[in-house]
Amino acid sequence: MDDHHDHSHLSDTELRVRALESLLTDKGLVDPAALDDIVDHYENKVGPRNGAKVVARAWTDPAFKKLLLEDATAAIGSLGYVGTQGADMVVLENTESVHNVTVCTLCSCYPWSVLGLPPAWYKSFPFRARLVKEPRAVLQEFGLELDDDVEVRVWDSTAELRYLVLPEQPDGSEGMSEDELIDLVTRNSMIGTEKVPAPGGKT
Repeated sequence: MDDHHDHSHLSDTELRVRALESLLTDKGLVDPAALDDIVDHYENKVGPRNGAKVVARAWTDPAFKKLLLEDATAAIGSLGYVGTQGADMVVLENTESVHNVTVCTLCSCYPWSVLGLPPAWYKSFPFRARLVKEPRAVLQEFGLELDDDVEVRVWDSTAELRYLVLPEQPDGSEGMSEDELIDLVTRNSMIGTEKVPAPGGKT
């Protein structure tokens, strides 16, 4: 067992949450639809907005980007986003020649402070197992086709080290404000399973 991955604790937590959810639902105290809305809010809106702000700031502030790539924990912390105690952050910059994607092969270590709740597929065994072995095939299933000359790098998160992808800024977004850029950045682009769409939804 890898001491860097506390997957036994995570599994126990997930089981307790599911048991509690089932009990509350059976007693009529929780509306499953309302609960799904709450989870969606934190999974897709609140958390990823934090990460999107980090990305947009890096795209518009060269000094911040330099710090972000040198000391991501400090840079992200300067925006008020503090990760799990004892976990450092590393930011991986995507370029025309290198595409980064993150995974946690033994459990589901994830940068909650900047991405919110991890999506179900991120925690699934097929994603965790296959991404390392056949990253291009997995990315294609997400709709991301990369040229053969683009190097794909897969980064395995641990309890002590979490990764955030700094996606490429899309064409047509130059000159946009930070707030406008934030609205473009997606959660999946910060995991590395997609690119940030150009303004207007063009890829």
